[in-house]
Amino acid sequence: MESKRALILLLVLCSVFPQDAQQQGRGIAGIVLKGRDEVGVNAVEAGILKSGLTTVFFPIIYTIVFVVGLIANGMALWVFLFRTKKKYPSSIYMANLALADLLFVVWIPLKISYHTQQNNWLYGEPLCKVLVSFFYGNMYCSVLFITCLSVQRYWVVAHPLSTQKRNNKVAIGVCVAIWVFIWISSIPLYLYDQTAKIQGMNITTCHDVTIVPVNEFDRYSSLKHPVFYFMFMSTVAFFVPCIVIVVAYALLLKTLSTNVIDSTGSKTRKKAIVLIAVVLVTFLICFVPSNIMLVVHYALLKAGEPNTLYGFYITALCLSSLNSCIDPFIYYFVSDEFREHVKNTLLCRSSRSVEREKATFSSMKYSKKSKSFVSGSTNTESSHC
Repeated sequence: MESKRALILLLVLCSVFPQDAQQQGRGIAGIVLKGRDEVGVNAVEAGILKSGLTTVFFPIIYTIVFVVGLIANGMALWVFLFRTKKKYPSSIYMANLALADLLFVVWIPLKISYHTQQNNWLYGEPLCKVLVSFFYGNMYCSVLFITCLSVQRYWVVAHPLSTQKRNNKVAIGVCVAIWVFIWISSIPLYLYDQTAKIQGMNITTCHDVTIVPVNEFDRYSSLKHPVFYFMFMSTVAFFVPCIVIVVAYALLLKTLSTNVIDSTGSKTRKKAIVLIAVVLVTFLICFVPSNIMLVVHYALLKAGEPNTLYGFYITALCLSSLNSCIDPFIYYFVSDEFREHVKNTLLCRSSRSVEREKATFSSMKYSKKSKSFVSGSTNTESSHC
């Protein structure tokens, strides 16, 4: 009788502990030993985390983004706020775009330190969540503000007589709405762990490894926040804006080709084509690969399938940060006034001296025209000789 009771107890224990181990097992491809907080990854993912791709190439990219983005966007924001007297809707959108880039760029030294430390995050879970939030906030802010610029560019050409004051109010309202939307939509990023201690590697990753329970029910509850966020944002803040941008630039080119025939119009058309090319390059390098890979990555995680494209996934996320370097070229091609202010800033010329030179030049030009008119009227007879 006692032997039967012992056998039954042994069977119960054997059936309970494997299930418990499954529920606690977490990782992209593998489970952890019971009682540990470490996450298991497969050999491919471990190799990528140790490779020069993440420990050499990524720090180089982020260093370029930090140096170029900090200088270019800092100068752009300064020009838009302090050197531009008349505030147009386009300058309002570009100032907000530069601010979004700056808010991300100031956090990049943490990313550089993380990758140079062999992908070992030393700054704790809260700071990792803040970094991830600013990373994706910058991405989707850039997409939405570029969309606004594209629509505004078409509107100026199609409706040149629209009231600027009313348009400025609309632009300010749209910018406020975008910032509120980005901050509220980033809440899911704070609701799940972004750091993961990797088993056997003695490192703690920040966002590069997603913690996934083996149990299907626990996997759903663990992934519901990131899956919702990335599926929602990829649709609302990327794919829909892409359609809007394509339609806006198609209408812009159509309007320019039908309404403009003089040299000024030809110049405007060339400028529009260059702007479209810059926006297209920005999307192809920064936003299209990263958003596609985000959708694929989390779809595979939700289905419990191994992500064989893990290297492409993290590389696409790294390259998406290059938008902070490319955005200033959008300002350069959109605004003639911005180009002029940048030139004057680099030459250390104040706005007063520039205005004084313009006034002097215009007065000299007017005086020359007056003299030529007087000499032409007094020397009429000699001109016939």
